[in-house]
Amino acid sequence: SDEGIVLEFSQPVDRFEAVRVPTICRLQGGVYGGSTDLALTADFRVGVTGMEMFMPAGRLGVHYYPGGLRRYVSRLGLNTAKRLFLTAEKLGAEELLRIGYLTHLVPPGELDAAVARLADTLASMAPLAVQGMKRALNEIGHGALDVAACEERGRICKESADIQEGLAAFREKRAPVFRGA
Repeated sequence: SDEGIVLEFSQPVDRFEAVRVPTICRLQGGVYGGSTDLALTADFRVGVTGMEMFMPAGRLGVHYYPGGLRRYVSRLGLNTAKRLFLTAEKLGAEELLRIGYLTHLVPPGELDAAVARLADTLASMAPLAVQGMKRALNEIGHGALDVAACEERGRICKESADIQEGLAAFREKRAPVFRGA
């Protein structure tokens, strides 16, 4: 359930950021304008060498909406957000990885395999724990952590069948099979 969301979501991309399960954005070619923000809503951004991005808002006379500005600052830092919004500088793939815009950088021919590996890794994790931590991390990133709700999610995980399965799998040196309960 999405009860107790502290953040205000005014744009569709803001709502995508709040999806409970981890999300992956695969990027190739050019990423410009609003699509740069849509990509930032994803938990992971896998890009390819040779790609580029830029935010042309200042060049076009557009004042970007608050959620997007907040997301840029929370994900990339104030100085990088200023660099991108106030100069409309075009950045290449290696620089995007360096500033944290990309979480993974691969050659174009390896994009599908890299995304599949990451999706498999995420799918192998304990759903309750991952979903709860994703929410807390997003709240922290926006300066709006609901400590009581975070502690409650922790309590639920501590009492879940998934933690028992995770501990048993660790002891038995096997892969866990989580059920999200």
